[in-house]
Amino acid sequence: MEESPNGKPGLQAEGRCRRRVAAVSAPALSACRLTLAGVMDAEGRVDESRLRGHIFRNGGVTPSERGLAWRFLFGMYPCSSTALERSFLQEQLLVRYRVMKKKWQQFLPSTVRLQLNGTDAELFAAVRYFDEREAQTLQEAQDQSEEVKDRLAFLELQAQILFERVKFDLEELREAIRIIDKDVPRTNRDLSYYQEEGLGNLLVLRNILITYAAFHPEVGYAQGMNDLCSRFLEVLDCEVDTFWSFSCYMEKFSRDFMADGLHRKIELEAALLKELDPPLYAHLVRDNMERFTFCHRWLLLGFQREFKHSDALRLFEILSCDHLELISQKVDRARYQERLDQKHCTDGSESPQQTFNTDFTFELFICAAVLLDNRESLLHCRDDVQLIQFTSSLQGRLDLNSTLKKAESHFYNYCKRCAWDYMNGHRRANSIKDEDFFYQLRSLFILKR
Repeated sequence: MEESPNGKPGLQAEGRCRRRVAAVSAPALSACRLTLAGVMDAEGRVDESRLRGHIFRNGGVTPSERGLAWRFLFGMYPCSSTALERSFLQEQLLVRYRVMKKKWQQFLPSTVRLQLNGTDAELFAAVRYFDEREAQTLQEAQDQSEEVKDRLAFLELQAQILFERVKFDLEELREAIRIIDKDVPRTNRDLSYYQEEGLGNLLVLRNILITYAAFHPEVGYAQGMNDLCSRFLEVLDCEVDTFWSFSCYMEKFSRDFMADGLHRKIELEAALLKELDPPLYAHLVRDNMERFTFCHRWLLLGFQREFKHSDALRLFEILSCDHLELISQKVDRARYQERLDQKHCTDGSESPQQTFNTDFTFELFICAAVLLDNRESLLHCRDDVQLIQFTSSLQGRLDLNSTLKKAESHFYNYCKRCAWDYMNGHRRANSIKDEDFFYQLRSLFILKR
């Protein structure tokens, strides 16, 4: 069987797709039956480029589409897979997650249950709901057919072999669990997903985070991961799918939870603001770069607190579709081709260097749009206390559509200026062609909201 480095099964496994899955959770099975209109073919394959463009241009997907779209968007499902192939993949992921969770629970049996201090009545209720759900899941497993049990037993043996050599660092894992047990109860319980019986989802979230930390010691656990993972759990409503989707997301963004990633984000946001508004940049960086630290929380959690919850989910998937980052690559490729053409038409003089900073991702322009929209208030902030008070005042008050339009405008103007700087010096005679180029560039930014 083919394996990927993180233990996620490939789709070329021997005997794949021989039968449909019967041993997965109800949310996962229903997701297998759904389709994404316009981006999925008859056999269930997804056009990834079209999916990302669909998400961006429509300002996100509908709530009914979101669960399935995220499974593709964040890499749990390969876009090239068919619906039948995903059924087999789902079963493998289910068994592997169970084996991984069982392994750390056997390693630290005293940490299997959340330690309660007796002061949080809601957590006591959460444990009760969670235990009831676990008992129901166990009963459903016992009621499965012998064929399904045999197949799951075989997959479990494979998973045990796969993870047999994984070793845990006792102290590191204990410390990760200690922080997780502090953060999970602080997860936003006002969400409907955590109301009444849904409180048990807090314990599901805990299991996912501990399993991730145990099998990704190079990343471990950092504060903020609970809020991020909670977003996946709410949308996917499935412990197994949440773990794998969250893991795929962290493969790309785990650095953001580390010190060097924090400093890099701050430096990039400061550099972009310097491009867009030098006076505001000079004011914020007057003492040191640490005055931009508040932007890192915005970027790390996808502005989770600054927009209302439904809009924060939309923004998260818009940012994750990387549509504008792909546009910037197209712009840069177009400019590169122009340099090649210019080189053939000149005496061989050296072509200009790239001026477009491809590290300026769309999320940075979202952040810049918020800063520029509140420029006067920021200029009146004279110390860190006033800055913190200002940023706190924005929570839940920002308008997503307005912010997106402003961010797109800043992004477009930045792309246009970078392209114009080149063209203005090397293609003055082709003004009509320049206009065509900018028209095509602008058309990539038009949204339907």
